[in-house]
Amino acid sequence: MTAGMERPMNMIDPFGREISYLRVSVTDRCDFRCTYCMAEDMTFLPKRDLLSLEELDRLCTVFIEKGVKRLRLTGGEPLVRKNIMHLVRELSRHLKSGALEELTFTTNGSQLARFANELADCGVRRINVSLDTLDPDKFKAITRWGDLQRVMTGIDAALAAGIHVKINAVALKGFNDAEIPQMLRWAHGRGMDMTVIETMPMGEIDVDRTDQYLPLSLLRADLEKTFTLADIPYKTGGPARYVEVLETGGRLGFITPMTHNFCESCNRVRITCTGTLFMCLGQEDAADLRSPLRASEANDLLSHAIDEAIGRKPKGHDFVIDRRSKRPAVLRHMSVTGG
Repeated sequence: MTAGMERPMNMIDPFGREISYLRVSVTDRCDFRCTYCMAEDMTFLPKRDLLSLEELDRLCTVFIEKGVKRLRLTGGEPLVRKNIMHLVRELSRHLKSGALEELTFTTNGSQLARFANELADCGVRRINVSLDTLDPDKFKAITRWGDLQRVMTGIDAALAAGIHVKINAVALKGFNDAEIPQMLRWAHGRGMDMTVIETMPMGEIDVDRTDQYLPLSLLRADLEKTFTLADIPYKTGGPARYVEVLETGGRLGFITPMTHNFCESCNRVRITCTGTLFMCLGQEDAADLRSPLRASEANDLLSHAIDEAIGRKPKGHDFVIDRRSKRPAVLRHMSVTGG
């Protein structure tokens, strides 16, 4: 921003919510094929359609200038994007200036052993690792291509680098619901928070989501047979509602888009790796930011396009999972939008 210029007004949506959290998918590609997220035979975007790392940096910078305080890089798997650390190093300048409060990642952990130290050096203090089971055979089954030991090595590397790790587990009926207590003790025993997430109806996959769907209200009731869960006001900027588990001393988050949506306090927007802005994870309405980004070296067109899009941010999503709704509520896969 040029010296002497006033900082642009923060982004406020039609419902008075200030947009301060941006999630950016840097790639739709992933080295896993998790059954609830992707079909095994995925067709990925041509590389020419993706924003360059320099364009991603410029786009994120404009959002930061417009009031974004938290930035999360996602995928697909963000750490498989070629030269991804170049982007992280560039974005870290906003941490140093104080314009950005937090730069974080959501990752499957497969590449963490390789990048953990460099991420820490760039100011990444917190990451989410998606992990749905501690059983190697079940892990292989749910990810299709994943290696649990490689993920565990990556988590070890992140913790050793001083990065706080939160474990994200999608609660899947008949798959890992009975394993959640064990995972909770393991995570808290290593000083890691844990969050459980309801499966969301996004994209055509190879299984019936009605068979997988587990309401977290039922999971919480089951956990309370073993643990004492005390609601706490802890927030990370995301949609999780947290409890303290008195027996372990750790925190457990619940993300419940289906049974109890978190739309009333939504402060987030998402950008895909092609520069499409989704104002809501569960709606198809979107804005093309790639065209204004590439139309001018100045940022006026881009800033105007962002303002217009924020002005259409909906009140909430329309996620539904039931026997009558065989088609996903949103046709794009989660890996495209970036969680």
